[in-house]
Amino acid sequence: MGKRRLIIGISGASGAAYGLRALDLAKAADVETHLIVSRSALLTLRQELDLRKADIEKRADVVHSPAEIGATIASGSFQTLGMLIAPCSVKTMSEIATGVTSTLMSRAADVGLKERRRLVLILRETPLHLGHIETMAALTRMGAIIMPPVPALYAKPQSIEEMITHSMARALDLFDIDTGAIRRWSGLRDSLAGEAI
Repeated sequence: MGKRRLIIGISGASGAAYGLRALDLAKAADVETHLIVSRSALLTLRQELDLRKADIEKRADVVHSPAEIGATIASGSFQTLGMLIAPCSVKTMSEIATGVTSTLMSRAADVGLKERRRLVLILRETPLHLGHIETMAALTRMGAIIMPPVPALYAKPQSIEEMITHSMARALDLFDIDTGAIRRWSGLRDSLAGEAI
């Protein structure tokens, strides 16, 4: 594969800022981004961030319509590092788990699984019922990675933006994309060594 390419899907779940931050970090790491934004995500982006479609699309190298089933990313012959869906709704997760490919987002994820490429789902739902957990287990058995965006409090984030950046930099780590955007864990500080806990 020549240029490193990553598919980024933004579903309608709350937390659209995760997808936008992933786009920005990937671009800064010289990764070609292929973006799919669901119709529901456009509503969420407007509600949460007051952004419109054009504001989002200009951050990506290539933009695909969710209805564009014949897109390059719908084929296994189109080489990518894999796919990140951030945020991932339960609806999208469930479609992928059952092999339903009614949109380009679920089709591209399905292609990634069959080609044994990395698929990372930033699941934004809580609390979870048994059906959600069983769906996550099924996807994990298929090779996907379920990654709830849990804040890394050890990094002492000073803002929501820092928490989002850390989560998305860790997600991109899973594709071997080092963004240089996070402080990595280096063990307990010397000042804590030897203290009784």
